[in-house]
Amino acid sequence: MTKLWVERTGTRRYTGRSSRGAEVLVGSEDVDGVFTPGELMKIALAACSGMSSDAPLARRLGDDYQATIEVSGPADREQERYPHLAETLVLDLSGLTEAEAERLRVVVNRAIDQVCTVGRTLKSGTEVSFEIAESQS
Repeated sequence: MTKLWVERTGTRRYTGRSSRGAEVLVGSEDVDGVFTPGELMKIALAACSGMSSDAPLARRLGDDYQATIEVSGPADREQERYPHLAETLVLDLSGLTEAEAERLRVVVNRAIDQVCTVGRTLKSGTEVSFEIAESQS
């Protein structure tokens, strides 16, 4: 299993890391060049939807199809949560008939509903635990 962690690099600035060598810069909205944690959650949702729909889209549109998934949703600052996230998959469907395009919409929605772990987790909710451990240095 891939190990994930964040390291503090400054005031409200962290670097997210994985044991596979990936890095992502995380910080508050007023810092340039970083993602906020909420933005990363939205990007994770959009990427998961894209990856979940990749095979059915490639079968119908070709391996080199272009896709962009836009994701948005304002935070409710009173409750400190995102009450609604909206995704839009932007595709060129001009090569399909209306019936083929509608079938594609059904297949893609089904694929995302069945295998997008991030979306399924957000929709169902999840239990989160947190603990504080003393440094071993």
